Amino acid sequence: MHQPAPLPAHPGHDHAACTADLIARAERICARRGSRLTALRREVLEMVAESHEAAGAYEIIDRMARRGPRPAPMTVYRALDFLASHDLVHKIESRNAYIACSRTHADGAAVLLVCDGCGRVEELEAGDPVEGLRQDARRVSFEPRRVVAEVLGSCASCAGKGRGA
Repeated sequence: MHQPAPLPAHPGHDHAACTADLIARAERICARRGSRLTALRREVLEMVAESHEAAGAYEIIDRMARRGPRPAPMTVYRALDFLASHDLVHKIESRNAYIACSRTHADGAAVLLVCDGCGRVEELEAGDPVEGLRQDARRVSFEPRRVVAEVLGSCASCAGKGRGA
């Protein structure tokens, strides 16, 4: 089984601070929405945030089992659904996996750059390109709630490996 390394996404990245910021944002979002960041939801969020690689639900369960009792898959899936509905994690549909949301997405849109080589995921604000998609959707009487685009390719490190670097 592939074991993701909890390495920083970028040199100089403070992953502990990154995770602490995510948990603090989760607490603020839940308080604002009147929902609860239960101990289980918090732990699932911490397990997703352990790495900047996408993690499947069963990988998250395995991570949790290393710390304590093995949770039931349904409870983890429910927690992931809750976290996704609160914009704290993104589901990467092409991988059936999850990544911690590192941005606030004021416009409700994100672009996920997924490396085919190492599995790292970089999150970007979607910005203007998504507005055209929203307008096209509205023209056919569809009201978009949230837009998440996935771009599959190679990060700089993996692209360099492919060139014999």
